[in-house]
Amino acid sequence: MSQVVNRTVVSEVVLLGLTESPELQDAIFTLFLIIYTLNLLGNSFILVIVVLDSSLHTPMYFFLCNLSFLDICFSSVTVPKMLQNLLTGQKQISLTACLAPMHFFHFLGSTEVLILTAMSFDRYVAICRPLHYTAVMNVSMCLSLALSSWSAGFVHSLVHTMFTSQLPFCGPNRMNHFFCDIKPLLGLACTDTSLNVRLLYLITGSLVMASFLLTLLSYALIGISLLHIPSASGRMRGFSTCTAHLIVVILLYGTALFTYLRPVTQESLRVDQIAAISFTVFTPMLNPLIYTLRNKDVHRATKCLIGLLV
Repeated sequence: MSQVVNRTVVSEVVLLGLTESPELQDAIFTLFLIIYTLNLLGNSFILVIVVLDSSLHTPMYFFLCNLSFLDICFSSVTVPKMLQNLLTGQKQISLTACLAPMHFFHFLGSTEVLILTAMSFDRYVAICRPLHYTAVMNVSMCLSLALSSWSAGFVHSLVHTMFTSQLPFCGPNRMNHFFCDIKPLLGLACTDTSLNVRLLYLITGSLVMASFLLTLLSYALIGISLLHIPSASGRMRGFSTCTAHLIVVILLYGTALFTYLRPVTQESLRVDQIAAISFTVFTPMLNPLIYTLRNKDVHRATKCLIGLLV
């Protein structure tokens, strides 16, 4: 730290993590290491299966590959550093090194939200406009939706990173979180952060709410379409193709809206840690299970792959 204009400029941030208890730290390290490993294996499995099986080269699995790749990267931004801190007890991180994962966390997180919206649109076209599905969800449309999601996610995060990096940080430097996020980092700034908070609510809130409402609209239209199917078995088959996506949407949007649309207080930051654990640790691990557990196409592709290997 150095003295500049009678203020102590913070060059390091201390991540307090989830607990100070050594016994709990060991248990949390073991649990999160297992979950992170399952996340890597599960999502990598989806990527490999889809790439190797040509019958899975469809829009739905193209977006699922995007989601799996995002889940691997998303959790890798936060979990390895958390595991290192739990293992070594070294919780210091430079301010620059803190801003970098913050940028990628919001970049990948917002991209995942948009990819889920694209997936809901794909399901809408498949169920409500089946005769036009091939024409609408062509290669050009799929690539456009994916590139737009990645680009919008990058720009969204870049705005927050640029405005946050301009803030003066002059102590305290202890962050009550296990990774660098915007809300706890703003609490360390020694200036008015109302503009940053308004941007968080306006930009992030608008992106999440717009994506959420578009997803709800897609499923409302899907629900109406399914009600017109005369047979109960037909309705169930149509609904089963959307169940996995709906579960993922509820898990991700629920925690994201809960975290980023509430006022910044010390109590809210403590609660935010629990929500952050959900969408950075558990949800990326659950996604492969949710999408493959009852997926007959993936089961068939897995059997074929095992047959080739054996």
